[in-house]
Amino acid sequence: MNDRFLRACRLEPVDATPIWFMRQAGRSFAAYRRLRERYGILELAKTPDLCAEVTLMPVHELGVDAAVLFADIMLPLEPMGVGLRIEPEIGPIIDRPIRSAADVAALRPFDPAEVSFTLDAIRLIRQELDGRAGVIGFSGAPFTLACYLIEGRPSRDFATAKAFMYREPAAWHDLMERLSVMVVAYLHAQVEAGADVLQVFDSWVGGLGPADYVEFVQPHVRAIFAALAGTPTIHFGTGTSALIELLADAGGDIIGVDHRVSLSNAWKRIGPGRGIQGNLDSARLLAGWEATRGGAQVVLDEAAGRRGHVFNLGHGVLPQTDTDLLRRLVDFVHEETARTETSVRAIASP
Repeated sequence: MNDRFLRACRLEPVDATPIWFMRQAGRSFAAYRRLRERYGILELAKTPDLCAEVTLMPVHELGVDAAVLFADIMLPLEPMGVGLRIEPEIGPIIDRPIRSAADVAALRPFDPAEVSFTLDAIRLIRQELDGRAGVIGFSGAPFTLACYLIEGRPSRDFATAKAFMYREPAAWHDLMERLSVMVVAYLHAQVEAGADVLQVFDSWVGGLGPADYVEFVQPHVRAIFAALAGTPTIHFGTGTSALIELLADAGGDIIGVDHRVSLSNAWKRIGPGRGIQGNLDSARLLAGWEATRGGAQVVLDEAAGRRGHVFNLGHGVLPQTDTDLLRRLVDFVHEETARTETSVRAIASP
């Protein structure tokens, strides 16, 4: 049984630092690209056996310590009455973006039964893994989902969404509360289906300053993590160097940090009682093994063997990444951090 990922998320001693990669399911695998020639992204995500196949590829091919569900953060919005599609090279497109308080009020309550395909996929993944790796369920965070809903598509600055937030704060908080209720129900259903750890992605929250985060986002995110108590959680955002303390205060057993901040500095800032996930720059893998190994060694040196370190990239695997380098990186992290049974027992001792 390989439980080092789950143990690290609980801040328990491990035999080696666990490693997985965001966006590891698909993208860089030739087998995934062949599937994409036949199926769209949403079709893959909504077909349990295909979703499970893609999710398991990195475990089989790379030896990572966790399988992250192949899904899109937009999926649970459809049961709320949101029409959407995924455009290649663009991303999510919303048919009718939110523009008013009335649009927010028109959103339907979320029913997990309407994403049964996701839950069935988790059950298949759990059965297939049989303890060989952890299972990660996830959801987008309310702010990131709200940005897509209001903008209608990906944006460089999400100015339209932020303007709505400033102009109509009551409608904004109504939207955030509705999305928070959905996130909690969605993630609880994933745990019931077999997810070991839950990650909340707030991909765009780094676009906010600290005061705006506290006023418009933090109370909703704090309520989510409070409702998820009892299941290990990861709180991840990009470009959040100005918000690290606030994200940690909002919740999460493990705080994900990207490559823009020193891992050791981030650990000091989040304080005791939490772990860190990260934070190798994804682009290093495009520069060859020496650049990859050197960056990985810096990350491990800054982690300094502390409990609760989950090795990951600063963000997702880039599509052109060589899978052989990913595999070599997994082996490197495991070998460099391998601890003997005696040392693990010593770390566990008071």
